[in-house]
Amino acid sequence: MSSDALWPPLSPYSTGVRGRCPRCGQGHLFNGFLTLRQKCEVCDLDYSFADPADGPAFFVMCFACVPSVALAVWIEVAFQPPFWVHLLTSLPFMLLTCIPPLRPLKGWLVASQYFYKAEQGRIDREHGRHPV
Repeated sequence: MSSDALWPPLSPYSTGVRGRCPRCGQGHLFNGFLTLRQKCEVCDLDYSFADPADGPAFFVMCFACVPSVALAVWIEVAFQPPFWVHLLTSLPFMLLTCIPPLRPLKGWLVASQYFYKAEQGRIDREHGRHPV
């Protein structure tokens, strides 16, 4: 990433949420819904540094799935409706609150990794320091 000095720093929020390249802000980050491209088509930034792992799913589970399940439980306890009512209310609500945020969250996490230069942790054995 020696040519990073040529690019102004861009906010991870503004680039990642829109699915844009974290370096130039113009290229696309995704190849499909959640599949990362290999590199930016504008500035040739290699996206192999990116590893958001289960981060997007974790955030969605915490902030979308819990309220969705709470709604379904409330409907069940308050009204005791037949099963088909949950298919028409709870299921669409859960799908609409859980699936759409995955892509912006993944983009934000990838852009944040680039912006803050996050890397895998390594053990420094060169200076004789060992983990306790």
